[in-house]
Amino acid sequence: MPHPLSIGTRVRHPQYGAGIILDNSKSFYNIAFPNFGEKAIGRDYEELEIIELAPLPEDRLSVGDVEKMLVQILRRWTDASEIVPLGKKWQGGTMLLQPANPDLKPKEIPIEVFFHKIVMLRDRIRVMEQQINKQKDLSDEEKVNLQQYITRMYGSLTTFNVLFADPDDGFKGDGKE
Repeated sequence: MPHPLSIGTRVRHPQYGAGIILDNSKSFYNIAFPNFGEKAIGRDYEELEIIELAPLPEDRLSVGDVEKMLVQILRRWTDASEIVPLGKKWQGGTMLLQPANPDLKPKEIPIEVFFHKIVMLRDRIRVMEQQINKQKDLSDEEKVNLQQYITRMYGSLTTFNVLFADPDDGFKGDGKE
């Protein structure tokens, strides 16, 4: 195993499973494991398998670089959605689906439940986008073609941007729709 492994390298431990190196000291690695938290593993531990090497940085990483890396790690390794606030005017509200047929009952859905589903959908589209980008068997042209569909999905969902407290949390399409 090459030494030292750089911060961001994905590894697999026989007991803790997949993890990512957060720090590398002279004698051990601090590795984050999604189900076990952060563990210190000796650099000489031979059963640590490399899943994906991160490039060695030319300079030290900035706090901003580490923060971006952690966000990417969390999105890659967890199914947790980021906390996105619902606009205050919608909190406690309901969404009413009224059928055209007067003999049918309307359906009321708490707006928070609907909003949560919209945020989960957005997060899963982002994960799909990441999965497309890291596919080695797709050409750049194929990736761009698939990205266009994702951009159109975001554009189709811009109607729901009114629900977000912060406009930056909403969907952004290509501006053509």
